[in-house]
Amino acid sequence: MALSFQFIILMHVYTIVLAANSALAIRNYSSILVFGDSTVDTGNNNYIVTVAKGNRLPYGRDFPGHVPNGRFCNGKVVPDFVASILEIKDTLPPFLDPTLSDEELLTGVSFASGGSGFDDLTAAEIGVIPVSQQVEYFKTYVAKLKLIVGENEAKQILGNSLVIIAAGPNDVIINFYDLPTRRVVFNIDEYHDYLQDKLETIIKDLYDHGCLKIVVAGLPPVGCVPFQISLKHILFRECVENENSDSQRYNKKLIQRLLQIQAMLPGSTIAYADLYHISIDLVNQPEKYGFVITHEGCCGTGTFEATPLCNELTPVCDDASKYVFWDSYHPSEASNRYIAKYLETQVLPQLQL
Repeated sequence: MALSFQFIILMHVYTIVLAANSALAIRNYSSILVFGDSTVDTGNNNYIVTVAKGNRLPYGRDFPGHVPNGRFCNGKVVPDFVASILEIKDTLPPFLDPTLSDEELLTGVSFASGGSGFDDLTAAEIGVIPVSQQVEYFKTYVAKLKLIVGENEAKQILGNSLVIIAAGPNDVIINFYDLPTRRVVFNIDEYHDYLQDKLETIIKDLYDHGCLKIVVAGLPPVGCVPFQISLKHILFRECVENENSDSQRYNKKLIQRLLQIQAMLPGSTIAYADLYHISIDLVNQPEKYGFVITHEGCCGTGTFEATPLCNELTPVCDDASKYVFWDSYHPSEASNRYIAKYLETQVLPQLQL
């Protein structure tokens, strides 16, 4: 009996040690580098000529200091929470900020641009930075890094950086569902392949410049975006199921594609982030997360308002934490917090295997 008790105690201690080691492992990153769209843009669009900006109230009203800062949200976006989880810094700055210090560059930046996608045509529609151009900015960043710390240390920093790539929803929403731009060239499955071909090129380019630990986000349930609901089901306010089914097909292909890419890149670890299921859970089981409103945003009527249409003259809900969406396109800070927690517990540990 005593032996069994000792065994149980030893196993308990072993479990605690494993958990502690896992917690330390996911924090073992030198910096965080982010590419993608408005869900991960921390203010780059402030520095380009475009209508797609989050630099006016009520954007940023729940951010520290309560000031608009270019994030397409009432508060923090996912990269901010991840940077904090990794104990790197409290918020992630945009690369295009001309006041960035060397320390900020060393610990990471976001290259993302609101309205962007893997398809260059998506970004061209509203004059933002396509992911392909974000990678070119990254190369400029690498050159700066080498000037600051030297080539060897720069290589170590890049090899130990967490890279997050989150794009794709704008491509299918803007260029396929809402405008027929790509429908005249591709069916939806062909377009998915086209986007993932672009993604593969981007990952290989990042790898060639020293990035080894990469997280790639799949598509969320784009048919549950309030703007899409307003276009297709404005009376009954329900998700557009065919668009959600398309997202699931894209994600199934993406999982296989990422395995193939990793096999081609020795020393790399590529993790898939399943945004679909965490996001659909927020929508389908809101009470589990403290949400009340799922199919409308907090800003304006919550059905069409976003970027310039969500402004100081627009009525805004009192408590955005009760809303899955902040405006008609973008998750609220509360949703972003849950998504970041999912990345911490389910995705980042995959990079340590």
